[in-house]
Amino acid sequence: MKELIEVLAKSLVDNPQSVVVNETLDQDLIDLELIVASEDMGKVIGKQGRIAKAIRTVLKAAATKENKRATLEIVNKP
Repeated sequence: MKELIEVLAKSLVDNPQSVVVNETLDQDLIDLELIVASEDMGKVIGKQGRIAKAIRTVLKAAATKENKRATLEIVNKP
């Protein structure tokens, strides 16, 4: 899951080396935190959150395939 989100995020942003994905596993729940540069937040979220919603949909489909649940939080790099 972590690699999937990394590939998707790096393809969207102008500064791919600043993309960091933290993964926390807890039984059948996967918590992912996507950290991007502040100037790339708009590209990852998209207009009215459409790109973020699409990323979460792909993540949910991948997690369901493995009988798990997944959440994604998008934050900007300090």
